[in-house]
Amino acid sequence: MTTIRFTFPGHAGHDLAARLDMPSGPHLATAIFAHCFTCGKDILAARRIAARLAGMGIAVLRFDFTGLGHSKGEFSNTDFTSNANDIAAAATALEARGMAPSMLIGHSLGGSAVLKAAPNIPGILATVTIGAPFDPGHVAEQFGTAVTKIMTDGVAEVSLAGRPFKIGRQFIEDVQDSALTDAIAAFKGALLVLHGPRDATVSIDNASQIFMAAKHPKSFVTLDGADHLLSSAADAEYAADVIATWASHYIPLTPPAPPIGVPEGIVRVSEADADGFLQDIQSGPKHHALADEPLAYGGTDKGMSPYGFVTAGLGACTAMTIRMYARRKKWPLTHVSVDVNHGKVHAQDAETSSGTKVDQFHRAITLTGDLDAEQRARLLEIADKCPVHRTLEKASEVITTLAD
Repeated sequence: MTTIRFTFPGHAGHDLAARLDMPSGPHLATAIFAHCFTCGKDILAARRIAARLAGMGIAVLRFDFTGLGHSKGEFSNTDFTSNANDIAAAATALEARGMAPSMLIGHSLGGSAVLKAAPNIPGILATVTIGAPFDPGHVAEQFGTAVTKIMTDGVAEVSLAGRPFKIGRQFIEDVQDSALTDAIAAFKGALLVLHGPRDATVSIDNASQIFMAAKHPKSFVTLDGADHLLSSAADAEYAADVIATWASHYIPLTPPAPPIGVPEGIVRVSEADADGFLQDIQSGPKHHALADEPLAYGGTDKGMSPYGFVTAGLGACTAMTIRMYARRKKWPLTHVSVDVNHGKVHAQDAETSSGTKVDQFHRAITLTGDLDAEQRARLLEIADKCPVHRTLEKASEVITTLAD
């Protein structure tokens, strides 16, 4: 994933700071991520979701709303409607780059804002909300007794998550007047609602109201155990995986033809956690897996090890090869399973001429069905003709270069 930093004019003309996370491979679609109230574009959930989508070919624009983060303008002069207008401005900026968005993702009040903005942005096929309030006026509850001072004086400073913010009267009035029922019903695309049952900031009742107001196609997934900000890496990872899997069903992702001589295209492995070993593995836009190391080796054990993938490839290819042969012969093979383990042995134990250690894969094949002894013996022979088996037994060449 590569990141392009740029600015674009927001609703009031102020420069808004943006990060455009681009796929390392082909660009197949574009999404906009709207952050939570007074947060920013670089929170954990935004980073992980952007990385996961970029891995499958979806570029993700993250930006700071007017007056927040590195964006210009006065936050005290903004309101809920201006947030929705900033999202529309982001879509316009992407369209100017030839990257019109087809997906919106919003976290907390950003989720409410994408619901308001979605019907008015052409080409949006899918919208995702994370911990979003159904009633934007809910956010005013975070201001406590300062609401009275805001309404009396026109602006007042409140403390949110330990940071001071100036909130204007127009913000209070706007969120109190902003009903989302009509906007949600007017959206013609697909909707995914994500919410944590234990969210102490925005109760899960809000997710139910959003879901009921929406028309199909719509989906509702609970983020069990997650807090409002998805501050746990595991929760952010889960949300990213759910969004990516769901999006592939509603966003057209047609990859270009693979390079000549590479019939299956390119498998791209991207580091997901620089502090550990977790890797995103993407084969085209629809096939994703995680690679990791066991806890004992400093990993988080969220995916198979690299050698686990090698053995899985051998086992899968073996089963497929046996099935193809039995199907062609019309033999009564009802099921095949392959157990594979991998280890290192001395070369002399493997009957080679070298004295070094070599890799040894032990494969145990179970064949189910009314097969006679001759058929079973023949299928065992066929297992050795598996293409991955032959690749592992032959000398391979790995050519490594540094990408631009």
